[in-house]
Amino acid sequence: MHKRIVGVFSALVLALSAGAAAQDYPSKPIVMVVPFAAGGPTDTLGRNLAEGMSKALKRQVIIDNTVGAGGTIGANKVAKAKPDGYMVLLHHIGMATSPGLYRNLSFNPLNDFEYVGQVADVPMTLLAKKTLPPNNFQEFVAYLKQNKSKMTYGNAGIGAASHLCGLLLLSALETDVQTVAYKGTGPAMTDLLGGQIDFMCDQTTNTTGHIQAKSVKVYGVTSAKRVPSLADIPTLQEQGLKNFEVVVWHGIYAPKGTPKPVLDRLNGALKSAIQEASFKDSMAKLGATPVPLDKATPDALRAHLKAEIDRWTPIIKKAGVYAD
Repeated sequence: MHKRIVGVFSALVLALSAGAAAQDYPSKPIVMVVPFAAGGPTDTLGRNLAEGMSKALKRQVIIDNTVGAGGTIGANKVAKAKPDGYMVLLHHIGMATSPGLYRNLSFNPLNDFEYVGQVADVPMTLLAKKTLPPNNFQEFVAYLKQNKSKMTYGNAGIGAASHLCGLLLLSALETDVQTVAYKGTGPAMTDLLGGQIDFMCDQTTNTTGHIQAKSVKVYGVTSAKRVPSLADIPTLQEQGLKNFEVVVWHGIYAPKGTPKPVLDRLNGALKSAIQEASFKDSMAKLGATPVPLDKATPDALRAHLKAEIDRWTPIIKKAGVYAD
């Protein structure tokens, strides 16, 4: 009986301590881990989001680019972090594909995190170096199949959105080419602009400026509908690639055990940030769409993550793509 009273008392003390800490939160800057390279699409979204959340929290949100292994190194860093709300993770669709891709994944996306909410959806674009001969998607497909032994496709590594888009594209076209993996789509884009690789898929947050500057060739967008900021570019579905849709969704996660009052503060800051006119305008210019408020919740993010894991795991296994 005595031990039971002590246990209840200890639990009460811990709860009160957590509550007191949450009341003071945040008392210092918050680190937002982006598990991809600076200059890439997720980094671009993260920096826009961090600005809005910093205003709402009245504390600076600092971006930490912890790159490598398709985003799993950064995700693992947050999973193992102290659950006090001072380190969070901004990740994309890769959180859902990592269980199918990695045989020895060091974290469980469904069990090792708390959920803050979804952020934004970003279509992708199929791009090529400016000197590639084809001028439209049909010509690109024919050229690709005729020259597949010479063609190079760039991506940000196994599990990255650019890798998944390419995987689905080449599977749909029933062909294959040499793949060049980078540590982020920022470096891959640099090589595409320089003509070192032939083509790649990348998110509109990273490609819109290059498309508008005509420094690359673009063959289509991967969403079901056209992107307003790139309204003259047809979808791949319009051009004959039936049921082809890749939209990169993003969410914010915290380490498992982060107190609910802290998660509530983070969620409130997220909702405030995505409603800001400046964030909406910056996303619109980049072809991205902030989620509606009913998706910017912990429950909505967890449900979407589970559904996406169930969607992508069979696709990945069928393709036979694995990473250690």
